[in-house]
Amino acid sequence: MTTDQEISMSVTETGATVWLTGLPSAGKTTIAYELAGRLRADGHRVEVLDGDEIREFLSAGLGFSREDRHTNVQRIGFVAELLAANGVKVLVPVIAPYADSRDAVRKRHQQEGTAYLEVHVATPVEVCSERDVKGLYAKQAAGEISGLTGVDDPYEAPESPDLRIESHQQTVQESAAALRALLTERGLA
Repeated sequence: MTTDQEISMSVTETGATVWLTGLPSAGKTTIAYELAGRLRADGHRVEVLDGDEIREFLSAGLGFSREDRHTNVQRIGFVAELLAANGVKVLVPVIAPYADSRDAVRKRHQQEGTAYLEVHVATPVEVCSERDVKGLYAKQAAGEISGLTGVDDPYEAPESPDLRIESHQQTVQESAAALRALLTERGLA
């Protein structure tokens, strides 16, 4: 049974999309899940739209051409805005390598009056290749794959993100705390 307090909280909760962009293995997903845990512990409704899961379930069949990457980002942006407009904090750890794709998502949020924050997880490619969480850098170096963002495919870093996190210079907990502080400062947490 739902109490009046729970109904009131869910109705008045302010949603927002927080897009974490950066190179593969930059730490986007790790930071997103750390922040999600903190927000949930404080009673917020939170969803993480993991790029790998989206590729499997929502964008299956898309490749990695510029057009397909743009389509993928727009699909994710649509879902994120829909959730955020309904009071969910949506954390999106997705590379989104092209500035125009990210700008289109931001504009959609602005048109709908939904809060949107862009966070650049600015980890140098050398650090990302050492982390190589999915083995992508090793596969690219071995010639097994091509089109790796930031290596042999472009990555357009945000010029003016709402927050820049240098995950190679701080812990995951410190990165999540900085992002949480931004949400609080903007009245979103």
